[in-house]
Amino acid sequence: MKLDPHDHTVLGSPALHGDVLIGRAVDWANINSGSRNTAGLLAVLAALENAFSVLPATIERVQTGTSTSVAADGSVSVDTYAPALKITCRPDAVLQVVLTGHYDTVFAENSPFQRVVTRDDGALNGPGIADMKGGISVMLGALEAFEAHPLKDRVGWTALLSPDEEIGSPGSAPLLAELGARGHIGLTYEPAMADGTLAGERKGSGNYHLIVHGKAAHAGRAFHEGANAIAGAAMIAAKLHGLNGQRAGVTVNVAKIDGGGPLNVVADNAVVRFNVRVPDAQSASWVVDAIDDICKSPPLDGLHLHLHGGMTRAPKPMDASQTALFGAVKNVGDLLGQAIRWQSSGGVCEGNNLHAAGLPNVDTLGVIGGDIHSDQEYAWPDSFGDRARLSALILCKIASGEIDAHKLKQLRLETL
Repeated sequence: MKLDPHDHTVLGSPALHGDVLIGRAVDWANINSGSRNTAGLLAVLAALENAFSVLPATIERVQTGTSTSVAADGSVSVDTYAPALKITCRPDAVLQVVLTGHYDTVFAENSPFQRVVTRDDGALNGPGIADMKGGISVMLGALEAFEAHPLKDRVGWTALLSPDEEIGSPGSAPLLAELGARGHIGLTYEPAMADGTLAGERKGSGNYHLIVHGKAAHAGRAFHEGANAIAGAAMIAAKLHGLNGQRAGVTVNVAKIDGGGPLNVVADNAVVRFNVRVPDAQSASWVVDAIDDICKSPPLDGLHLHLHGGMTRAPKPMDASQTALFGAVKNVGDLLGQAIRWQSSGGVCEGNNLHAAGLPNVDTLGVIGGDIHSDQEYAWPDSFGDRARLSALILCKIASGEIDAHKLKQLRLETL
């Protein structure tokens, strides 16, 4: 693999200039788009529509799906989500690249962390500047630059920007699955780690909400007539916690117990909320069965249990397709003088969804930064241009065939 004149043309595009990439990312980050802030999400969506209009592509808002949520009192409701933005170019081309990102953040509308500032050391500090409005800007710059490549017609691409990744992609998961099944290679723009390292293999994740229904009674004169949902929830939580250490790499985190009421009333409701992480499909099956066993038998007479949720993202191992793709990306990085390294991660993202649908992908092609999901979140300005050039050159090498997209897809299909 080497640089050719066409690559140099793409890499010299004004679309890859740092000031352009940074400026619009800062503008987007200064608009709050917490996952539940519908008005803010729609404002960012409109800004993204305008920004991506420079591309020779079809831009459409796509309806996301619905999901159910469990309130603190155990009631179940249906949740809806803002639209996803789908940008499509050359859908009939022989090679198809899927690019994904999310425009929501973890920072609520009333969060005090609302604006991007520059730290004394030059880093940009702001909500979503790394995770991942900076990454979306990198994606756009790379696509705009790639459109100058003479072999661009060999490559079709679809970019999907979702509104709900930070809460597990409950509404956009079907869209990700559809694109993953149709594409050859996936590029996702979560931030790289603080030293530029990419995420390689990822654990799978599941979110659960167990509703415990009991029977209320006076805690003094009729205690034995009640069925204490809080006590039952605590017993179940202890059993769930006891799954830790039973299988390598599997963790069960009991995060919260809702419910109960006055001290003189036997609690008639509780909700146990917990997350699981698994390293592989076999471990996922094991923990799902273990959870079902625990949650099918009430620990106290008079209790009724109703389990909601499940595995939301499958594990993403370094299989043959992933190993080959990361090797190719490393070679591209070498051409640019960028050292590409990767390591395993316990975190999850849209890359898990895409891989589960049959798409080999690299999911940390966004900017370099750190302290995400906190008010210390930061991104290094120099990384914007570097990461945009990396993605642009990856697209060039897919178009030239130096990255064999068909072979990578076939390797992935062989492991499904």
